[in-house]
Amino acid sequence: MAKQWNIPPRCPVCGGNYEITQLECTGCHSRLEGHFGAGRFDRLLPEQLRFIEAFLSCRGNIREVEKELGISYPTVRARLDEALTALGLAQRKTEEKNADILEALSRGEITVDEAMKRMKPGKAAQNGQGGQEA
Repeated sequence: MAKQWNIPPRCPVCGGNYEITQLECTGCHSRLEGHFGAGRFDRLLPEQLRFIEAFLSCRGNIREVEKELGISYPTVRARLDEALTALGLAQRKTEEKNADILEALSRGEITVDEAMKRMKPGKAAQNGQGGQEA
């Protein structure tokens, strides 16, 4: 049996998405042609997939992900946001963003003033700037 390769997440020439046009059975070698979409997780880069696997194995516990990967809380959040964007799930509710801000405050990563600035409407662009990193 020939070695199987993972599908690259994007076209190496133009960066576009792939469309699967043929499937082949490994048993009887029958083929099915058409236009098939790849799953969401095929959109992830290898490092994003490794992060998601660690995140899931830690059951979403950010502190455990920090330990598992040896990275800081802000880095965990940034990698999670990158993976969510790649999966098309980046839109988060204001309440969730505020909860993240309060968690960063409780961990001493940002000041009270910075938390208040980030929670004001229209200040979303400041989220992720000006805090103290661990």
